[in-house]
Amino acid sequence: MDDDGLRDRVRAAIDAAGSRRRVAAAVGLDETKLSKSLAGRRRFTPDELDRIAAHTDVELTWLLRGEGAPPVTAASDLIAARDEPDDARKRILDAAWTLIATRGYHRVRIADVGEAAGTSSASVHYHFADKDALLDEALRHNVELAHDRQAAALAGVDDPLERLQTLLDLQMPEGPVLEPEWSIWMQVWVEALTEPRHRDLYARGQDRWFRTVLMTLVDGAERGVFTHGDQELRARQLTALVDGLGVGVMTGASTPAQMRAALRDFTTTIVRKDLP
Repeated sequence: MDDDGLRDRVRAAIDAAGSRRRVAAAVGLDETKLSKSLAGRRRFTPDELDRIAAHTDVELTWLLRGEGAPPVTAASDLIAARDEPDDARKRILDAAWTLIATRGYHRVRIADVGEAAGTSSASVHYHFADKDALLDEALRHNVELAHDRQAAALAGVDDPLERLQTLLDLQMPEGPVLEPEWSIWMQVWVEALTEPRHRDLYARGQDRWFRTVLMTLVDGAERGVFTHGDQELRARQLTALVDGLGVGVMTGASTPAQMRAALRDFTTTIVRKDLP
């Protein structure tokens, strides 16, 4: 395989699809690893290439071998359209996000969103077809907020255990941002029981979080900081533990301090390798 050509094609696809930071977050790839791979100091894994191709809307065969033509222009046009300033849409989304988180999805009317956003119901319907579309976008907003926080908090953190503990701290359902985020996540869980579209949307967001934890565990095991074994299984255990403990905090069955203590115990007794 032509590694230089591969890197050039990956770089072109990513640049056409937006910033490298956003693409790295979207495909669950640590931004530092992405930079190293593009610079030739690290090789992309087959799974990473598959996810990059899917996210940037290019064919995997073009990414791997340059066969066919990438839809770079179409991707650029799409990104440009998404990035056009739209203050009304942002106000509506912010209002919907807050109302759904604080009142509950089924207690929020389109008219309530319009009033909170300082616009009309007709304007809300112009940007979002219905309440389902609002809930979808609120969840996407949650995911972007979480990944932006992760990128900022993990910048410069090299130690795997510190990275893992930082990731877990960022999942604590406390404070003016994380409590509403958890509220929306839990409401999406309920809606996903009867609406497959919400189920698929939740699964994509959860997969990004799972892959971030998985990459941290794999890196820690490779560097001798974490115990060896099935890291995918360990990541599923840990993310499920976060979900369960978070529900306990949100429903008043436990406290953030108890959740934090339980997660620290798991990471130090199960995940971390005992060093001589």
